[in-house]
Amino acid sequence: MTNDKFNFDEIVDRHGTHSVKWDKCESHDIIPMWVADMDFKAAPCIIDALEERLEHGIFGYANVPEEFYNSIINWFQRRHNWTINRDWIEYTTGVVPAFDAILKAVTKPGENVVVLTPVYNCFFTCIESNKCNTVEVPLTYNDNYSYTINFKALEQALSDDNTHTLLFCNPHNPAGRVWTKNELLEVNKLCIKHGVTVISDEIHCEMMMPGYHYTPFASISAEAQNNCITCGSPSKSFNIAGLQAAFITCSNPTQKASINQALIDNQVYSINPFGLEAFMAAYNHGESWILQFNEYLAGNFNLMCDMMNKELPQFHITPIEGTYLAWIDVTPTGMTSAQVTQKILDDGKVLVNDGAMYGKAGDGFIRINLATPRSLVKEATQRIINSMKQ
Repeated sequence: MTNDKFNFDEIVDRHGTHSVKWDKCESHDIIPMWVADMDFKAAPCIIDALEERLEHGIFGYANVPEEFYNSIINWFQRRHNWTINRDWIEYTTGVVPAFDAILKAVTKPGENVVVLTPVYNCFFTCIESNKCNTVEVPLTYNDNYSYTINFKALEQALSDDNTHTLLFCNPHNPAGRVWTKNELLEVNKLCIKHGVTVISDEIHCEMMMPGYHYTPFASISAEAQNNCITCGSPSKSFNIAGLQAAFITCSNPTQKASINQALIDNQVYSINPFGLEAFMAAYNHGESWILQFNEYLAGNFNLMCDMMNKELPQFHITPIEGTYLAWIDVTPTGMTSAQVTQKILDDGKVLVNDGAMYGKAGDGFIRINLATPRSLVKEATQRIINSMKQ
């Protein structure tokens, strides 16, 4: 780690850069706070690695070096006390392509795949594309606006003879939970009991609020490791999603061979040379940057909460433990989440996500991306307050 201080307050104009997040908006006066994409420059170590690669001037097909595997192994051992065997790792272009390939490898059309909702919308599309049935198990929404797992309902879903897979999110998007080791142990116990394989999406694992610690699902026991397929990437944490590089870990040789074939079948078995360099630079040299980002994120969340609690108390904000995504209950307004989302866009010029896209349990909520300079968080929050007060 270094002693460098990073400037997260810098506003970088992303209009006209073919940005999914910003160029979706026809009007330049809209603040987009929807898709999970940061508005910060990548860590200097990543930019330096990319500039060095650019200077070479030739960008042919890339071979994945041992350094790629070592960067994963060393990062997760050092940061999260998870020992990963080199032979467990497979590479791919992204976590969503990984879900799709893994489901192709471990499920059959017509089988059930269980998800804990509200949950990342791409879970549904990947399950559907593999012609499987989505079984939604709603998380328990508590009086303090946080979420816990309804283990009774989960076991009921897992016990179905047609269910062999749980698509899990750790930390949870959009509910912001960083599951505890005890919660993961209980999930694992139920999955082992009913012969259900866990596919764990852990792409948000580096974004932590103060006092919270991510536990890799596969790290909780040898039993869990043998029954879990993990999907990860530095892409969300280090704002390099467009460079498309991710990894899968699977300790079951038969399953891993099937996954590898599915990656080939889906044509997502290679990584571009810039993605490789950014990936390795993030895991080898990016720890100081991510630690400072987490401090900044906490400040953004606290600012939004202070403003909304004072001016818009009817919005109930779920405490963020992990991710950079605020999850807000708007049902007390008497409006649907679609109506609130549209009103915020029309009257406040802020684009947020309608919670209904995250499953039935997400209806009545909105999701707000806080990975943007604080001045924009403040401006967007004030616009939301003004629009809802009209």
